[in-house]
Amino acid sequence: MLIAVAVLIVTSLPIKRFGVSDFESDIFYGINGLPDLLNIPMQVVMQLGNFLIVPVAALIAAALRRFRMAADLFVAGTGAWLLAKLVKQVVIRGRPAELLTDVILRGTPGTGHGYVSGHAATAAALAAVITPYLRPRVRIVVWTGAALVAIARIYVGAHLPLDVVGGAAMGWAIGSLIHFLFGPPDPTPAAA
Repeated sequence: MLIAVAVLIVTSLPIKRFGVSDFESDIFYGINGLPDLLNIPMQVVMQLGNFLIVPVAALIAAALRRFRMAADLFVAGTGAWLLAKLVKQVVIRGRPAELLTDVILRGTPGTGHGYVSGHAATAAALAAVITPYLRPRVRIVVWTGAALVAIARIYVGAHLPLDVVGGAAMGWAIGSLIHFLFGPPDPTPAAA
């Protein structure tokens, strides 16, 4: 949790309200400029960070009679989504199309401020909170999915790299905080 909070703080320090560093813009253009044939898969994977996935994931866990997991998923996902909204009001940063030229926008452009990515925060919070319930190989799949959500947000032109890294760090911290506050879950991993 402390590492995640440190990453969140470190990503917020170089934020410029009206500009983007050359290093960050190079990373952005590298991902945003990937071929259009990735658009549909990226649009699909990006939805794993949509707030609507939170109640769906919690309901699936509850249907499997994993009530503690369901509660953890709901609290972490909702907390990440709400905290991302709050951080966007504190750290004012525009979206890529406002700060850079030649941004490829795929789908509906993001609205509001850019830092932190709510999609990345939500996906990482869900991944962090569910990790102890899963077998090691499934954990890799879950965290790969969370990373792909972050990459997809850059690909569609909705966020800059620091936005998604900060969001993912915040989600990771929230998921870890849930386990810290409510104790570790049952150590028996769920079936995949």
